[in-house]
Amino acid sequence: MKKTDVVIVGGSAAGIEAAITVQKQYKPDRIIVVRKEEKALVPCGIPYIMGTLGSAEKNVMPKALLGDAELIVDEVTSIDREVKSVATAGGETISYDKLILATGSRPIVPPIPGADLKNVFTIRKEIDYLQQLQDALKQAKDVVIVGGGFIGAEFADECRKMGLNVTIVELLEHCLILNCDEDFCIRIEDKIRETGVQVNTTCRVKSIVGDKKTEYIECDKGIRFNADVVILAVGAAPNTELARDAGLEIGKMKGIWVDQYMMTNDPNIFAIGDCAEKFCFFTGKPIATRLASVATREARIAGANLFQPRRRRNQGTIGVFGTMIAGTAIGVAGLTERAAKDFGFDLVTGEAIAVDKHPGAMPGATELRVKLIFDQNSRKIIGGEACGGATAGEIANIMAQAIASGMTANDIATAHVGTHPALTASPLVYQIVKAAEAAVAKLYYIEERVNAILSHKSWTS
Repeated sequence: MKKTDVVIVGGSAAGIEAAITVQKQYKPDRIIVVRKEEKALVPCGIPYIMGTLGSAEKNVMPKALLGDAELIVDEVTSIDREVKSVATAGGETISYDKLILATGSRPIVPPIPGADLKNVFTIRKEIDYLQQLQDALKQAKDVVIVGGGFIGAEFADECRKMGLNVTIVELLEHCLILNCDEDFCIRIEDKIRETGVQVNTTCRVKSIVGDKKTEYIECDKGIRFNADVVILAVGAAPNTELARDAGLEIGKMKGIWVDQYMMTNDPNIFAIGDCAEKFCFFTGKPIATRLASVATREARIAGANLFQPRRRRNQGTIGVFGTMIAGTAIGVAGLTERAAKDFGFDLVTGEAIAVDKHPGAMPGATELRVKLIFDQNSRKIIGGEACGGATAGEIANIMAQAIASGMTANDIATAHVGTHPALTASPLVYQIVKAAEAAVAKLYYIEERVNAILSHKSWTS
């Protein structure tokens, strides 16, 4: 039996970050990372293998990131919580003081007749499988993407770069609607269509049809789309079988239940990343947000708490998204207007549009639109969206930190910012600040109206 201080099961983004954090925080004598793959892919880079990168080998995270941690390429098949050990498919037994589960997620395969045909693919984090997908695309003419979320839209854009006829089929009313407000979704859809991609929303796939391999798909609207390749991009489910078999508690969203310190119901076992249950920053309720950025944040929390609990606390998942589709970037943080209203917030929004460099004649200057969403009662920011130039991604990170810090509209309107002609908008039109100023004006107006009404009631009584 091998003996070690820490065993990490899973070596993608969460597992790697956990190994890095534990080494920095505690310097244990030995850390073992067990994963099934020799090479770990950059999760968010997977769509770009198809067109931009051209090869899965260009989307690999270097082993050097693991530092002094020992990598074992194997599969953990069981956990013995009493003995504190794990067993692998290769016959190894490894004892641990602390165990971190980073077993990730698996793509959801919807119950569509024909989903098992050849050339129907999901989005797995496996180099050989993705190479098969790329090879199939190189032989194809028509490809259908089922699902119009971030991953589906990114795959559509990448397949379009390969010269393919691309069709998106989305069940909901808009692509990206689970993450963006409608006006932002429409802008992205328009940009996608301009590149020649066909976008079909409120459209349900009835079946995938073909003789051994896919030939076309049938939809409930009586529409048929040719499909030499079908890519199913409808989400992912947590990999929890190992934890479930070990008697660990499973949450309402089917992830491994954890507390605010990423500890499971076993104090010697932590869970992070896609396999772990997520809780909303705003409501505390379980949510199904699965992102590499969320996973690595959880890894830094778990790694710090491993031997000295309560060093770091998870206040909940805000949800920060960013992508570049058809040359247009979009960044989102926190709640959309729709989600905030569903949660019962009274909202005030502020918007600002300006080019992202100054003056506007600077090379590469691109219009950037920012919308901020505030709770009318507390005046705190609860969400934001940006669309336009590449800086939208970093704008989303700024918005997320403002949310986490509980900044008000006035705080953001008077925020400390640095500007430069080649890097940012002018300080006179800096979008986040100006969007906050627009919201402040609305809040003052509401306050004046309320005071006037209250004063009138007092006078008439």
